[in-house]
Amino acid sequence: MLFDMDGTLVDSEKLWDVALQELAAVYGGTLSEAARRAIIGTSMAVSMRIVHDDLGQPERDPQASADWINARILELFRDGLRWRPGALALLRAVRAAGIPTALVTSSTRPLVEVALDTLGRDSFDAVVCGDEVGAAKPHPEPYLTAAQLLGVPIERCVAIEDSPTGVASALAAGAAVLAVPAEVPLAPVDGVHQLESLTAADLELLSALLGERPA
Repeated sequence: MLFDMDGTLVDSEKLWDVALQELAAVYGGTLSEAARRAIIGTSMAVSMRIVHDDLGQPERDPQASADWINARILELFRDGLRWRPGALALLRAVRAAGIPTALVTSSTRPLVEVALDTLGRDSFDAVVCGDEVGAAKPHPEPYLTAAQLLGVPIERCVAIEDSPTGVASALAAGAAVLAVPAEVPLAPVDGVHQLESLTAADLELLSALLGERPA
């Protein structure tokens, strides 16, 4: 099992909203809704480029902006993260069944370390962070790396995602994909099973998704 984090397991996208709008205000502007939607699921480097372009300030240093965002989001994460509906129950069921499990996120390791205080450090056999791969989502590398760390063929993995970027990454890697939209609606995609909430997901469904694939 391969779980995305932001918007999939925890309702952290609202915290990113806060940090991004605060950064835009520091720069004397307001982040547009279109830009905010485009950011979801992307790497920090891509996110900062979107912010700067949206504000009409492409000359700004992306690393300086990333450092500001990272510091602010750490504060917000420490104040507590809320689970997405059904996420904790599904994660517990997967772990109780002894299924190898990885967290695959575009967030950086320092942020993930804080999030693991909520998620549980024993909830995952492997953790792949956005700053620990050569290419971030939508590239397949994060999911391929996670499968390799678990020692499981990617074709026998189910990835759970909430964003178009994450879905594209998991599909390109070759995983079965369960999509549960959070902040951004997802258009139907061939080969992707979509649910409104993880409250409707269980081990039987996950097994069925793998059963639909070639052995």
